[in-house]
Amino acid sequence: MKLLQFAALAGAALSLSACNPLMQASWDTLRAATQGPKPLELTQAQVDAVPYYQIKLQTQGGEAVMALVRRQGDLQFWLASTHQVLMMRDGLVVRTTGFGDNLAGTRLGTNSPFHTGLHKLADGQRSERWIDLASGYRLGIPVQSSFHKVGLERVSILERDYDLLRVDEDIRAPLLGFSATNKYWVDPKDGFVMQSLQQVTPDLQVAITQLRPYRGAGK
Repeated sequence: MKLLQFAALAGAALSLSACNPLMQASWDTLRAATQGPKPLELTQAQVDAVPYYQIKLQTQGGEAVMALVRRQGDLQFWLASTHQVLMMRDGLVVRTTGFGDNLAGTRLGTNSPFHTGLHKLADGQRSERWIDLASGYRLGIPVQSSFHKVGLERVSILERDYDLLRVDEDIRAPLLGFSATNKYWVDPKDGFVMQSLQQVTPDLQVAITQLRPYRGAGK
């Protein structure tokens, strides 16, 4: 079943590459990271011309546009034309493939505020999740979280401004010897994550911006 699923994703990637010059060009920019890629300059018209829900991804190496090609319950599969995949649930990256340092899996604690929406969390709320790392086949690594509401901030996305609630998540993984601060900008009405900065693994940090959001059901 998994082989069939990934074969379908591969077919979708070929479609993205063949039919959507914007997405192909964006990943050409990402792959040219060693030459110092320029930031993507996107317009609403360009985004509207691509028949997929879309996010912009920024990594240490460059920027790209990814498309939503599959949903499995609340799990979303975001795909690039060169086969990189981000899997997200409630705005949190829970798995990656095709990157230099991949997240192989994530399990959230029952008290995770991602289940109910970050706009509803109590300031200082703590939670825990467990991650699997592809490098070294390290499984079940505990990650401790502490959440803090920073307040409303105005965020510009394409040609619109949004007043979003910023929530910071201080994370610690003692077994890996690292800590970081994730940042989420969420709709204060329903908790939808419009923009985020996430330390996915010790060596993979991503910034995600919703260009054409798939909102689904609010929290």
